[in-house]
Order: sequence, then C-alpha cells, then structure tokens
Amino acid sequence: MERVVQFTGPRHVEIAEHEREPLPPGHLRVRTRYSGISAGTELTAYRGTNPYLTRTWDPEARLFHEGAAGIEYPVAGWGYSEVGEVVEVSPELDGTPGLPVTGDLIWGIWGHRSEGIVPAERVIGHTLPDGLDPLAGAFARVGAIAYNAVLAGDVHLGEDVAVFGQGVIGLLTTRLAQLSGARVTAVDALDGRLGTARRYGAHTTLNARTDQVAERVRDATGGRGADLAIEISGAYPALHEALRSVAVGGRVVASGFYQGDGIGLRLGDEFHHNRVQLVCSQIGGVPPQLSGRWSVDRLQRTFLRLVAEGQIDVTSLVSHVVPAADAADAYVLLDERPAEALQVVLEF
Repeated sequence: MERVVQFTGPRHVEIAEHEREPLPPGHLRVRTRYSGISAGTELTAYRGTNPYLTRTWDPEARLFHEGAAGIEYPVAGWGYSEVGEVVEVSPELDGTPGLPVTGDLIWGIWGHRSEGIVPAERVIGHTLPDGLDPLAGAFARVGAIAYNAVLAGDVHLGEDVAVFGQGVIGLLTTRLAQLSGARVTAVDALDGRLGTARRYGAHTTLNARTDQVAERVRDATGGRGADLAIEISGAYPALHEALRSVAVGGRVVASGFYQGDGIGLRLGDEFHHNRVQLVCSQIGGVPPQLSGRWSVDRLQRTFLRLVAEGQIDVTSLVSHVVPAADAADAYVLLDERPAEALQVVLEF
C-alpha cells in the first residue's frame, strides 16, 4: 500500500492509503526516504488561504478566474522537496543517458507520499552527488527558490542587500547573497533566526518588531539605503518595509507567497517617491534576462553542487525529522509554534 499525506480540510491532516499502481512506460518508481515540508506554500493549503481554493488559474490566459476552485479538499500529496531510492525503472528506458538506475538515491518532486511514480525526463541528472547527506537533497527546491531571488536581484560585489525573513529560504538567500559579494542585513522578528543568520553570513541583523529597520539600514549606508532588498517572508508589512529600506532607484525582489489583500502595503509612500523597482521572483521560471543560460533545473543542480562543495550548510537547518505517520503534529508545530522550528522533514 502507498501512504499519502493529505489535507482533508483547513488544519486537518490524515494519512491515506492507496493500492500500489503499476509502473507506466517512461516512468521510474521511487521509494521516498525524506520529504521536506514547505512552511510557506504548504501552510496556505493547510490553513485554507491558498488562492487555488477559491479561484481557478488559467495557464493560457495567465489569469485567475473567480467563482470556481482550482483545488478542493482533500488536497493530497503536496510537497516539492523529496529524496528517495529508485526501486523500478520502466524497461524501455534502459541506457538513457543521465537517467538514474535502480538503487540510486535521487532528489525531485513527487509529494509527501511513501512512493512516487515520476516521469523519466523530470529526474535525469538528479542522482545525489557522491558523499552528500541524503537529507541535503530535500533542499534542492527551496535552495533554488533562494537562488532565483538572488539572481533576480542582480547582486554586485560590495553592494548592500537587506533580506527580509530568515526562515529556511531566507537564511539560504542570506548565504547566497553573501557568497555573491553582498554585505547583507538580515531582518526577522525572531531573535533565534537572527542568530542563525549571522552564522550564514549576515553582516548585520535587525529585529522587525523592535528595530526601526529602514532607518537603521539608511544609517548604515550613509543615508543612501540598500541597493537591493529581498522580501522572502510573504508578509505585506515586511514588503512595505523592504520598499522603505532601499535607495532611490533601488530594487526590491518580492519572493514571498503573499496571501489576501495587501494590508500594510502602501505603494503611494516610499515606493512611489523613491522610484523603486519591484521585481517578482517565482520558481516557475528564472529571470527573463537569464533564460538563455539558466533554467530551474540548473538552479537546483547548482545549489546542490554548492552544498556538496561545502559552501552552503543545509543539514544544520533541519530542526525536526518527523515520521510520516505523525505528519499532523509537524503541521501544528509549523503553524502554531514557528519559533521552535526551521526545516521540518517527514521520514518515510
């Protein structure tokens, strides 16, 4: 039997069991070892705030339409950070260049389920690098999200960059921006995360609740403001403070998943008067100016290569490894006690 984590309603999680499906042509069967929980995107479905629950996305028109839900409960198999062992390969794929073989550990996306049936083209080149802790493979996607935001910011050596939000993706953004030559100010409301941000390369840390963030950033830059701010928390007040923190003509990369109306965001203030550039970064694609050389798959592979080379530490970000049978407890932890957790990983 296959086990799948599913949301049956807002804040209701269960483990469903299904009969094992036969392997179709062109696919691999992967037995899941680890599956990382996204504390951003997944919690929108867990809490019932995801836009797909009330609207339908039209991929051709590139618009949401009101009146019909794009997804309905039960929402099954969410998750985009999986690591597992290949246990079966469709026979006609034998000899395909770059394709994992039986026994290989691979990373990819097949959701919170004990077993994934994955199209071959989605896992070519996805074998874990030699010597890499399997847990690290669960960071390929979240690392790519952070990497994408840094590329969208067009960071230059010696620039001042403020990163708003120091959860897992924010911490990785801080590290990648620092590796790119920036002097990073990390902003969060939790002091524990700010301490981790310092270990990940932040030059300065600011508490969003107790510090005057924009004023402090401007003081530290001779009144100019940051060259770039990356907002990764998905909170509108944080996006507004990011807009306040950058220089005239500066850039803000909005990489969070913002929910509902923009309460706390006032675009008639600093955004308007300082002519700030507001750029969206979303993992569905790379920055347009880089699309000839970069792809989402390259982001993921390059990120894991940096981890394998020791330039980025990810396994220390794993705060909890939870048996998949206890998935409901993992979501309660992330929803109600976020200060106690960073990356929570389900173990199958």
